[in-house]
Amino acid sequence: MAGFSSNKPNAPITGINVTPLVDITLVLLIIFMVTAKLVVSRAMPMDLPRAATGGEVQQVFSVSLRADGTTYVDSQAVPRDEQVLQLARAALAAHPDLRAVLQAEGTVQHSRVMHALDVLRQAGLSRIAFAVEPGPPVEVGP
Repeated sequence: MAGFSSNKPNAPITGINVTPLVDITLVLLIIFMVTAKLVVSRAMPMDLPRAATGGEVQQVFSVSLRADGTTYVDSQAVPRDEQVLQLARAALAAHPDLRAVLQAEGTVQHSRVMHALDVLRQAGLSRIAFAVEPGPPVEVGP
């Protein structure tokens, strides 16, 4: 198949044709290039920070959830979710690149945090971060 010999049927193969090997290698290279593009496109999207030496200060829409049931937007108490929605829409209209930071005390129920996240998404905010306090690193034993 890939070799050739003299006219004798029992003669040893004295050369190898490398053309099929190169063809297979190029086909595999193309397959890997296509699949790598598909794998990268399904990766987790990240909003990476931009480096700037100066300029405007970025606006942040802060929502704080307290354990006693109160909700604060930019350090002011807001009694209803409808008001949070209105404030978020107004802030987003004023600043199209607005980012939201959702802060919740450790004892706040998960369902309440998810509801606040849903309200922010209903307002059109897509850049939402969770505020945390740094803690001690987890040690791995030997």
